[in-house]
This record gives sequence, structure tokens and C-alpha cells, in this order.
Amino acid sequence: MLTRKIAKRLLQMVIVLICISFLTFLLTYLAPGDPASAMYEAAGILPTEEQLETARLAMGLDKPFAVQYGSWVLGILHGDLGTSFSKNLPVGTIIGQRLLPTLKMALLSLAIMLVISIPLGVLSAVKRDGVWDYIIRFLSFFGISMPGFWLGLLLMYVVCVKLRLLPAVSSSSGFKQMLLPAITLAIAMASKYTRQVRASVLEELSQDYVVGGKARGLKYPRILWRHVFKNSLLPLITLLGISFGSLLGGTSIVEIVFSYPGLGNLAVQSVTARDYPLIQGIVLWVAFIYMIVNLVVDLTYDLVDPRIREAR
Repeated sequence: MLTRKIAKRLLQMVIVLICISFLTFLLTYLAPGDPASAMYEAAGILPTEEQLETARLAMGLDKPFAVQYGSWVLGILHGDLGTSFSKNLPVGTIIGQRLLPTLKMALLSLAIMLVISIPLGVLSAVKRDGVWDYIIRFLSFFGISMPGFWLGLLLMYVVCVKLRLLPAVSSSSGFKQMLLPAITLAIAMASKYTRQVRASVLEELSQDYVVGGKARGLKYPRILWRHVFKNSLLPLITLLGISFGSLLGGTSIVEIVFSYPGLGNLAVQSVTARDYPLIQGIVLWVAFIYMIVNLVVDLTYDLVDPRIREAR
């Protein structure tokens, strides 16, 4: 049953990737501007008309759309995403160089977010309509409302300029260098997750098994953490998968604010430089990430809640 499910999802992924690749290639094909001119502009060269014509022939731009798209897809099947106009390097190599920094910051952001949101969400649910509940709900609402770029600049001013605790320009070379952008991302996510954890725990606290556990003399912390919290994990896992996919796809605004060398920063650079092969490669990569993460999340449901596995 599990093998059939995975095979079905993989087939769906292939179909979705084909549709996304077609739309991405079509949009870049219809986009204004000349890719040959963009390539020379990125190199700081003012080309002649003969050079432009030669470049167009070398890039296959003189061929019909269907031929260009087919050639691109054939290259992808052989592991070739094309060559970047602005960097003159294989697209796969460039994305691979930015993947590890993005993965590091994604994992660090999720870890910080979970450390903040789970205790606060559970505390807010347990102290429902109390002082702590109102304080936590207000802070979570405030955190969701803050734009990422504003929060990043504020933290940069306070932590880097005034307190001089962390470097203002981030990198993936050390923990301190990527801590501040990770905290910026984690605060917004923690605000959303705190509210979700609170709602899930409150729903589970109203179930009959909680009353039964108290009647049998089980201690409240044991009921809370071994039963209530475990049963409230499913919505959290779904959000966690979506957030992880978003982080691996790149968080452009925060990465630009802190000059972090991730995929989001690369995506903005590729759009600015009209680097069509790089744009196409990043879009395809982000789509692939989302589908893989969704598949993993779906399979995780079976491990967390056996009732789902038995129902299939």
C-alpha cells in the first residue's frame, strides 16, 4: 500500500513538473528583452549587431518555441539546466552552491522557531483566558504583523550597530554570521506556530480521553505531553513542511537585507539581470522542493497517527 502511494505521488510530481516547466519557459520566452543582449550587458560589453546575431544562433533563439522548449527539457533529463547568462556557469552548479547556505539557515530558523513556539503555544492553551494567554496572543499577533524587512533592519540596528553583538553582513561560514537572519525568519514563523499550537492543544484538551485520564489519577503533565501534545502534532507537521519548503525555496527579502548568499538572493539577482536560464532553474527547483516536502509530510502522518495508516 505504501509503495503504491509513493508511486502515485511520484507520477503526480512528474506531471506537475512538466506543467511548471512549460509555463516557466513560456513566460520567459514571452518576456520583453533579448537574452543575447542581456548576456552581453551582464558581462559589461556593448555588442554589435553581428555579435548579437551570432549569440542568438549559438543560443538557439532562432528556432521555434517548441524546438527550444524540447531542447531545454532534453537537457534537464540529462542533468543540464543550461548556462547562466550573467555568471557564465552551469545553472545546476550555481544553484548547488547556494543550496547549502539556504539549507543551513532553514534548519536553524526552524529550530529557533520550535524552541519559541511550542512552549509558548502550550502555555497559552493551558492558561486559557489568563494573563499569560493574553500576553502570548498579543505578542504573536504583533510578530505576524511585522514585515520581514522592517524586523530585519530593526534587529540589525539594535544588535549589530548599538550592541555590536553580531556582524551586520551575514554569510554561511559560521554560526554567528547567519544567526540574525535566522532569528528574523524564526520570529514571524514562531508567531504563527504559537497560535496554531495553542488552537490544536485546546482542541485536544476538550476531548474525552483527557477527562478519563484525570479520572484514572494520571498526572496532568503526563496527560499534556504524552497524549495531548502528541495528538495535536498533525497540524503542526503540515505547517512545518510548508515552512521548510518556503525556506529552501529562498526568502528573498531577508536574504537581501542581510546580504545572505542564499537562493532567494540569487533569484532576485537573476530577475534583475534577466538571466532566463537561471530563473527557469530556480523555479523548477523550488517546485521540486515543495512536492518532495509535501510527500515527506504525508508519509510522516502515518508514523505520528497510526489511525491514518489503518484507515487506508
